[in-house]
Amino acid sequence: MSLKTFRRDFITKPLFGWARKALPAMSDTERDALEAGDVWWDADLFSGNPDFAKLFKTPPAILSSEEQAFLEGPVGHLCALLDDWKINWQDGDLSPEAWAYIKEQGFFGMIIPKEHGGLGFSAFAHSEVVRKISSRSLVGAVTVMVPNSLGPGELLMHYGTEAQRKHWLPRLAKGEEIPCFGLTSPEAGSDAAAMIDEGIVCRDTFDGKEVLGIRLTWHKRYITLGPVATVLGLAFKLRDPDHLLDETEEGSEEIGITVALVPTDLPGIDIGRRHLPSMQMFQNGPNWGKDVFIPLDFVIGGQAQVGKGWKMLMGALAAGRGISLPSLSAAGAAFAARTTGAYARVRRQFNIPIGKFEGVQKLLGRMAATAYQLDAARALTCAGLDEGHSPAVISAIMKAHATDRMRESVVDAMDIHAGKAVIDGPSNYLGGLYRAIPVGITVEGANILTRNLIIFGQGSIRCHPWLLQEMLALQETDDAKALDDFDTAFWGHVGHSIATLGRAWVRSWTGGRIAPDASQAGNVAAALTGHAKQLSRYAAAFAFVSDMAFLTLGGDLKRKEMLSARFGDILSELYLLSAVLKRWQDEGKHAADLPLVEYCMAAGLHTIEQRFEAIFANLPNRVVAYASKFIVAPLGSYRRGPSDDLSIACAELILSPSPTRERLTANLYLGKDDDGVAVVERAFALVIEADPLMRKLKDAEIDDADTAVTKGILTKDEAALYHRMEQAVAAAIAVDDFEAGAFIRGVES
Repeated sequence: MSLKTFRRDFITKPLFGWARKALPAMSDTERDALEAGDVWWDADLFSGNPDFAKLFKTPPAILSSEEQAFLEGPVGHLCALLDDWKINWQDGDLSPEAWAYIKEQGFFGMIIPKEHGGLGFSAFAHSEVVRKISSRSLVGAVTVMVPNSLGPGELLMHYGTEAQRKHWLPRLAKGEEIPCFGLTSPEAGSDAAAMIDEGIVCRDTFDGKEVLGIRLTWHKRYITLGPVATVLGLAFKLRDPDHLLDETEEGSEEIGITVALVPTDLPGIDIGRRHLPSMQMFQNGPNWGKDVFIPLDFVIGGQAQVGKGWKMLMGALAAGRGISLPSLSAAGAAFAARTTGAYARVRRQFNIPIGKFEGVQKLLGRMAATAYQLDAARALTCAGLDEGHSPAVISAIMKAHATDRMRESVVDAMDIHAGKAVIDGPSNYLGGLYRAIPVGITVEGANILTRNLIIFGQGSIRCHPWLLQEMLALQETDDAKALDDFDTAFWGHVGHSIATLGRAWVRSWTGGRIAPDASQAGNVAAALTGHAKQLSRYAAAFAFVSDMAFLTLGGDLKRKEMLSARFGDILSELYLLSAVLKRWQDEGKHAADLPLVEYCMAAGLHTIEQRFEAIFANLPNRVVAYASKFIVAPLGSYRRGPSDDLSIACAELILSPSPTRERLTANLYLGKDDDGVAVVERAFALVIEADPLMRKLKDAEIDDADTAVTKGILTKDEAALYHRMEQAVAAAIAVDDFEAGAFIRGVES
């Protein structure tokens, strides 16, 4: 008997039997979610030994000349056509000119290949377009992003038949058809298995011919573009009670979740009513269908794809979730940082700019660093997507943490702007962004679900080197094969755990001094090597403590949602901080940007240590908790986050003009004519120009520029500049007011 055979039969086999009983059964929807997308840098982090050469050698996300021209031309022109105040408070929709321009310029077909009439843009170009439009109009951004995210176009490209692609994609690309996608219903949100929307396989007449098809009944809600859609991508549960798809008696009646393209003008469809999502007047609403008959070839992918809808959706979401909302969030954070920095410089109290108060600088510093980090993570994610990856876990990290951090930045911006941001009107450039926060937080997987269940729950299985193989072995029906597969995976896991224990112990007890420093990547700046060591240290600690949680909790870990969320936060911080290092390297290693890198690292590592402390305090097995803490945190939590000086240094980067400020807020739309953003930008420029004059008046203890002219302190030209500055500042801090009856409206049904 070989050693491996002895091990399998006398050690592995009892463990295998125990594990099979302990592991909860995996549902079809769970399996489909786990198999969606792939892994990338998240798997390196989860291994506990990330290869920074792999990270730094990933080509940076860049725009082609064609994509750059589109961003500067059509995207800029579309932004000029959008006015959120009119959209949300007067018209209740985009203007006809904006709708027409979106269709004419192919905004709905950014992801559709050129051979099908689309623009064929990269993931990064798609992201940049959404980001720029988001800095002008959330309604415009949502209108453009949805057809390019989870929807008929994405599903057709991946799963449609050739005939379906030839028919639908050119029409979608040109805006001849407006798509929407119906998944959520009153009974089923995150739990798609609870869906009661149903299709029955049957025969009926369509276009004068008897065909095999599906009779549909559904009720969907929260469907963006639904009220104006001409074609609905519909998810439903398919049944075949008469075995028309499989004529054998063994054929199952329950086929499973299926996705079809349904023209919205078919008899039995009720579409067109609207929801009002957080006072953001993008087209969104419910729809219903009763006894709607469609031919079987309306199923995306045809008969071969019936019952595979959930897997299709999870695969499409693995990419789209990493682009749309993260792009909007990055735009929101950068926009909030730029406008708030400008406003804090022009708004004065006690005769000094409010941006010079340390309480304000604390928030400004955090806003600047958040803007830097979110755009870094957005670019890195797009680089991975453009390399051919479809990282489901990273997309979940981006969706949840980008929208959460945008919320924090916008709240900080509101705090600093105070009454300027509270009083609504055409000049309030933050109100719409603030009201849009709940939309980003809840859609494409509510953040509570994503943080507590998906990031670590899915990530631990997909990214761990051995865990998925162990689970699949336990699900295998062939007992002999199952035991062999489990033996290989289990002992591989044991070896991985021992190696991880050693790495975690050595790196933690040396404070990260003995850890990979990214120098193997070549041409990596010395300023990054220390930070890379710390990420390697905490990645090893994360991998080790995760294994201890798996060992002691087993399948119960997925029900320990608060523990799962903390593990997910650590993985997320490791990813976001990796993105920060790569951004600084890729952008040219600008020394002026280093305070932003230092702030992100200080804040992120502090969060990681806090999450570890909470995990150690709440692991049910106290012996394992104390032992794990002894190995990876012998000194406890000692990081305190960004220092006051670092907060001030980051705040100063957005309080004054600089190349760093421009890099931080590149490609935002900064307004036109007399809208709110353009007004504050002009005031900011004039305050900077007139700053020496204000110093002269302060030194002379004179408040009036004309008096200063008579005393020879200012020239007439300088006084004229000073007056222009005063007028610009008055316009920037002004708020809107209206006639008393301006908002009395008739009652609508």
